[in-house]
Amino acid sequence: MTTAREIMTADATCVGENETVAAAARKMAELKVGSLPICGTDNRLKGMLTDRDIVVKVLADGRDPEKVTAGELGQGKPVTIGADDDAEEILRTMGSHQVRRLPVIDGHSLVGIVAVADVARALPDKPVGALLDAISDS
Repeated sequence: MTTAREIMTADATCVGENETVAAAARKMAELKVGSLPICGTDNRLKGMLTDRDIVVKVLADGRDPEKVTAGELGQGKPVTIGADDDAEEILRTMGSHQVRRLPVIDGHSLVGIVAVADVARALPDKPVGALLDAISDS
């Protein structure tokens, strides 16, 4: 069975928990991505920051993106997948948490990001279609 390590995008770029949301937005634009993992000063994953988080939790609330830090938006324990977990586990985790991207962890280290598109390329259509239905129900 295909593992997360085999289908992930390696070398995920983090935004530091003390970096501003404005800096994170610039990083997203430069990398052409819609989300970034939030990493702490201890190099551990603290959460995920999405472009939607920036719009809804900062801009729409009238907060200053030059003053709000990425760490302020990271909530709770991030949903992750192990590097050696198989594609079916990735699908189950994405579906149960209704997320389209998962940080891939090896021990305590962030080693990549796996997205729905990565799984879609690795698996037959039926499981991926069921995942998309589960995610879209929210």
